[in-house]
Amino acid sequence: MAAAHNSTRERPGAGLPDGPGAVPGGSPGGGGGGGGRGPARLNPADKKQLSRHPVSLRRIAALFAPHTRTIAVVVLLISLSSVINLAQPFLVRGVIDDALPHGNINLLLILTASMVGVAALTSAIGVVQTWMATAMGQRVMHTLRVQLFTHLQAQSLGFFTRTRGGEVQSRLTHDISGMQSVVTTTATGVASNLTTTIATAVAMAALSPGLSLISLVVLPPAIWLSRKVAKLRRTVTDERQRELAALHTQVEEGLSVSGVRLAKTLGTIPRDAEKFTARSEKLVGLELRSQLAGRWRMATMQVVFAAIPAVIYLAAGFPATGGGMTIGTLVAFTGLQATIFRPVMGLLNIGVQWVTAMAFFSRIFEYLDLEPQVKQPANPTALDVSTVRGEVRFEDVDFGYDAGSQVLHGICLTLPAGSTTAVVGSTGSGKSTLASLVPRLNDPVSGRVTIDGIDVKDLAAQDLSRVVGVVSQETYLIHASVRENLLLAAPGATDTQLWQALAAARIADTIGALPEGLDTLVGARGHRFSGGEQQRLAIARTILRNPPVLVLDEATSALDNTTEAQVQLALEQLAAGRTTLTIAHRLSTVENADQVIVLEAGRIVERGTPAQLRTADGPFARLAARTTSALDASAR
Repeated sequence: MAAAHNSTRERPGAGLPDGPGAVPGGSPGGGGGGGGRGPARLNPADKKQLSRHPVSLRRIAALFAPHTRTIAVVVLLISLSSVINLAQPFLVRGVIDDALPHGNINLLLILTASMVGVAALTSAIGVVQTWMATAMGQRVMHTLRVQLFTHLQAQSLGFFTRTRGGEVQSRLTHDISGMQSVVTTTATGVASNLTTTIATAVAMAALSPGLSLISLVVLPPAIWLSRKVAKLRRTVTDERQRELAALHTQVEEGLSVSGVRLAKTLGTIPRDAEKFTARSEKLVGLELRSQLAGRWRMATMQVVFAAIPAVIYLAAGFPATGGGMTIGTLVAFTGLQATIFRPVMGLLNIGVQWVTAMAFFSRIFEYLDLEPQVKQPANPTALDVSTVRGEVRFEDVDFGYDAGSQVLHGICLTLPAGSTTAVVGSTGSGKSTLASLVPRLNDPVSGRVTIDGIDVKDLAAQDLSRVVGVVSQETYLIHASVRENLLLAAPGATDTQLWQALAAARIADTIGALPEGLDTLVGARGHRFSGGEQQRLAIARTILRNPPVLVLDEATSALDNTTEAQVQLALEQLAAGRTTLTIAHRLSTVENADQVIVLEAGRIVERGTPAQLRTADGPFARLAARTTSALDASAR
């Protein structure tokens, strides 16, 4: 039977060019027995997802094509197990009607041993079938997971700024896992339920056609009651799942390092506690409603199930319907009749399970079908990094994040090899966008960016990452040791090389003073260290990479003056002998630049050395005057 599958996932959020995918939040639902696990209810979000991004059956078949033989064997084993298991009622009839009344010990031994053998054989078949189906599902899931991860990594930064991280993680983990669970359980459930239902119905008809007709009359109201109970309970369960999702979100956001810091600094701890308490109390009520939902219907259904064998026994007692039925046949028949309800319920759920499975596939394929804005070259230009001089050119570059909203206009700029170029301008002038084009975090709409005359679009991603190093304002350190963070840049670096890089970044003494040294855990997002220390660790990591071209994107803008001075020394050490593009927030960082570029509204409005621009009484001089006035005002 298909097992019910519930997973708390992100609600629909931004993430796709035309809006994010809806989240299928329903359960595929399984077959239900007399205990009340009834049919699943179709989730409207699943239908909406499929209407927005239809799924081709041929595409799904292609995923399972390498496993055709496994699928055939699994279906055969399931069918075989269902048929073999039907021998049990006939063995019971033989024990009751033949072996026991006549004291036939040999027959009794054979029949009872056969009962044990049938159970052992079906159990063994079940183990093999489960192993094969699970292994197949895991391989398909592995293939999809790897495809999705590598495809998402190829997306531009714009995709990740539009998309919530939780939405991406949900599709990569919950949806793929849910897809595997639904598909494997649905496929095996259909085969099992279908063969069991047919074989059981045939066996019942063979034992007693008259009692089979009576069972068919009683079966529909039992199924109807079960579906009513399941629908009522599912409504409450869906509401409970939404509240659980909200509760989990509050826990994730409120108990993270950043969340706790925000709560303490804004004084929201009492409000957060009240909100959490209210949600928790609501869950108590929903849980009670879920457990009590449809209890009177459940009671009625239990009466119906108790009445089914009673009606059969009553019918067997009348000559007109019993037809001289033996006790063994009656026991065998009631055993078969009791087992037919579950596979019938499972077959009734196929439609819902199918839509749920297709919704999972739709959400996964929706991301796989996204075209990367930054595409890798089909035939990359071969490049020997050791021979790169580092001359960077922007040749009539235009760029816009969205159609009709251009950020850069006709940028023509040359960064001579080994020189330092500083780009200044007001907020929103396009400085960071300009810098993002060199490492291909974005691609120009028109024009091109070259390094030593080679268009960066023609370079393999690995070659470009060795040529261009980036140190940005937002330093990212993984939750691992200092050593592991540094080795991201140079996996084969020795401890001596690591310490040399730390020394060049002016942080070797700080790390050396720690009890665990290079093995010190940096903490989530580097919170073990201050902002300046995180920045210098990032600089050390870039030094290990040893790129001939360096992009410094406002690397000191968030630091205090003392820390900025320390980081600036490390940056000067890093920039020595490299072609450096510096995005400057503070004009104090451009004094040693070989040339300064002033941007306004995405256009170069002035260029020259710092000294030339200060005396030109142009945009740079006015920007410097405003900066000086702001500093004087803050000092007062």
